[in-house]
Amino acid sequence: MAAGEEQSREYLRRHRLPELLQRLGALLLFHRPERPREFLIQVLERVKAGRRGEGEYPFLMDEANVDAMFSLLDVLGQGYIRPAQYREGAPT
Repeated sequence: MAAGEEQSREYLRRHRLPELLQRLGALLLFHRPERPREFLIQVLERVKAGRRGEGEYPFLMDEANVDAMFSLLDVLGQGYIRPAQYREGAPT
């Protein structure tokens, strides 16, 4: 591998850019805003504020989404799921 390529990979890894770009893409597809550029700017401003401790980091899912997913696995309404249920519902 060429030195320039290795430096580029290290730069991407150090700044966690692949994860950020993947998250931004997922947020775009989830919300499908009318103005995607403005949406991305707002998300990045929220990320920036969250890093400064001035707000929350933007999540793809909120608590209601997590509750809905849990209820799909907890079909008997027991308030918990077994490890086997988790493994069945977890992406592979």
